[in-house]
Amino acid sequence: MSSKRYDGPSFDAVDIIGIKRDKGTLSGEQIRWTIDAYTRGAIAEEQMAALNMAILLNGMNRAEIAQWTAAMIASGDTLDFSGLRNAAGASMPTTDKHSTGGVGDKITLPLAPLVAVFGAAVPQLSGRGLGHTGGTLDKLEAIPGWRANLSNEQMMRQLSEVGAVICAAGAGLAPADKKLYALRDVTGTVEAIPLIASSIMSKKIAEGTGALVLDVKVGSGAFMKSVDMARELAETMVALGKDAGVNTVALLTDMSTPLGLSAGNAIEVQESVEVLAGGGPPDVVELSVKLAQEMLEASGIRGADPAAALKDGRAMDVWRRMIAAQGGDPDVALPVARESEVVYAPADGVLVGLDALSVGVAAWRLGAGRARKEDVVQAGAGVRLHAKPGALVRAGEPLMTLLTDTPEKFDRAKEALADAVTIAPVGSRPASKLIIDRIS
Repeated sequence: MSSKRYDGPSFDAVDIIGIKRDKGTLSGEQIRWTIDAYTRGAIAEEQMAALNMAILLNGMNRAEIAQWTAAMIASGDTLDFSGLRNAAGASMPTTDKHSTGGVGDKITLPLAPLVAVFGAAVPQLSGRGLGHTGGTLDKLEAIPGWRANLSNEQMMRQLSEVGAVICAAGAGLAPADKKLYALRDVTGTVEAIPLIASSIMSKKIAEGTGALVLDVKVGSGAFMKSVDMARELAETMVALGKDAGVNTVALLTDMSTPLGLSAGNAIEVQESVEVLAGGGPPDVVELSVKLAQEMLEASGIRGADPAAALKDGRAMDVWRRMIAAQGGDPDVALPVARESEVVYAPADGVLVGLDALSVGVAAWRLGAGRARKEDVVQAGAGVRLHAKPGALVRAGEPLMTLLTDTPEKFDRAKEALADAVTIAPVGSRPASKLIIDRIS
């Protein structure tokens, strides 16, 4: 692990803000000073908020974004996996995946052990959810005994022995990002593509992985609502990764409809285990296999067949070892919500729309997510889907089941679902496809 601090010339925060306000270009030294000074508390919150807004409105060029990202990385520690060896003493390539977040996006759970089957090490440093997008750590913490926090030594040992780890990122990685993200969240600047790209890539580059595959979500349940915005973000992040020496590719994937048939915590773990057992929803299987292929290719592993590793149990074997290594029991019964309520189809026809944002908000209101970082999530809460777009439905048939420990939450969840469902005449087809594009 290593870190470095800025030791160049000093600048004035007001001058920095003025440059971006007037659509100017910041130098590398100006950017490095800004990030370092803000991290140390030498730039006031209102000054950084003004600079963020200027960046949102006027943008940054590629060099500025690269310098901003590098300064975020330099604000903290970096990890080094170059000496990683497996039990037989052979060198292990490292590869990672990052999703920009969505509803029912449990892909990390089956993906990490699936990729590890083929000899790659997968250091998947993940986070918790906020709002309608679920967090990977929240899902896994539904498994009794499983722990998210590992030391660097524990993480390295697990990668060597198991091949995969899903855990919380240490506080020392890109601390500037944690501070900046909290400010962006309350100042209406989350959507600035230079700031999104540098936020994601500073953490991923600091993690030290050799290859990275980005799953950039598009649609109502994603931060990027349009394909054009998603493509711009993907291209920016791929360029940042490659400039830093990380073999980086991105997929644009649909998030207009929830992934799989569940949105919650324990129910998404259950669905992930079904995928690892060779079953599960087709869209979750498709995306898991495609991302695994991309991660293995990017890390130099050729000829692997991830689909076969799901079918024959090899991925399940790695999952069980991964969960046990972090204190969890892969055979234990998962938490179940105490209360449930069914939502029924309002008409006969073809289900052509199932809005991801509406389902995500419903799951959040049921207790599966949090409005503030300190909120506690319900392990069993969420939405279980009984039909996906393309299915024939009849009026009065169950479309989804709402799950919670607190039944007073049902009414607010159903309000979120008021316009979630679109049913069209028989013969209609849903328009979207799961994988929209590939950026490399």
